[in-house]
Amino acid sequence: MVDLLYLPKDYKSPLDLKQTEHAITIIKDSFQTFLSAELRLRRVTAPLFVLKGTGLNDDLNGTERPVTFPVRGMGDREVEVVHSLAKWKRMMLADYDIEPGFGIYTDMNAIRPDEDLDNTHSIYVDQWDWERHVTVKERNLDYLKKVVSGIYEVMKRTEFVVYEKYPQIRPILPEEITFIHAQDLYDLYPHLSSKEREDAIVRKHGAVFIIGIGGIMSNGEAHDGRAPDYDDWSTPTENGHIGLNGDILLWNPILGRAFEISSMGIRVDAEVLAKQLRERGEEQRSQLMFHKRLLNGELPPSIGGGIGQSRLCMFFLRKAHIGEIQASIWPEEMREVCSKNNIFLV
Repeated sequence: MVDLLYLPKDYKSPLDLKQTEHAITIIKDSFQTFLSAELRLRRVTAPLFVLKGTGLNDDLNGTERPVTFPVRGMGDREVEVVHSLAKWKRMMLADYDIEPGFGIYTDMNAIRPDEDLDNTHSIYVDQWDWERHVTVKERNLDYLKKVVSGIYEVMKRTEFVVYEKYPQIRPILPEEITFIHAQDLYDLYPHLSSKEREDAIVRKHGAVFIIGIGGIMSNGEAHDGRAPDYDDWSTPTENGHIGLNGDILLWNPILGRAFEISSMGIRVDAEVLAKQLRERGEEQRSQLMFHKRLLNGELPPSIGGGIGQSRLCMFFLRKAHIGEIQASIWPEEMREVCSKNNIFLV
């Protein structure tokens, strides 16, 4: 695991531990207030676990194992600790009867035991999960870009709040976020890996939204993995491209690489869900509770995503390791190496 660490030369956090804890509160309070106002979202309470076999848990790339345990009071029926709330939120839009143009957000806490532990990955995940009811006419690329730009404005406002309180941390986000499709990014840098392509484009522009995550490109591969049953990564858009989803990445000057802050997108409708399940050979999932409700037309069209809380704080506070923000567990060797390099894990 220590081999995965990046140790910035002459690193020194701009804030001490007490200042950091205070700054985390400022960032989280400010960001969620701004986000709620920008996208017209109301806060709801979220589950830590869901019943196994309902199709509600996020399958991420399809290989990550959820933490599972039996519940004695339910006849030892098994539940899973959530990976994210991508599908649960959409059900809540229907069950809470949220109108088009409005939505929900929640503080999501998850456990992902298969994560490779490094500067930016922990087995503990905390993010703002949000979902907004849209109209059928808004299921298009222009609307996706509009929402992404709104979220980016929220990030810039929050960055300024941090600067007002801690002037030693100067704002670095560019005025606008750059949009590029995964296929166009591949065409620019066909000799680079997907992560190297991200580094190249985000180093150049500072803030980038890569469109079409999960869809197959001309090289026969996807830029990155995405489950088939929440984001729409297959709908044709423009210039022969496909996909109504993507990732927000910022240039992290401390780590010297692209830094993913959010995964989001317009969600599948019944037709796209059936198509993407066929493409992945997972048609059997159509018999699960969530998928049945969607295929039966019981769930509203929506857009949604997750925004990493610790990741965002790490970026704004110029931290070298996510363990400087959140209380998780780390290999003892990693703690020792970090400490020797002025990286003090909580």
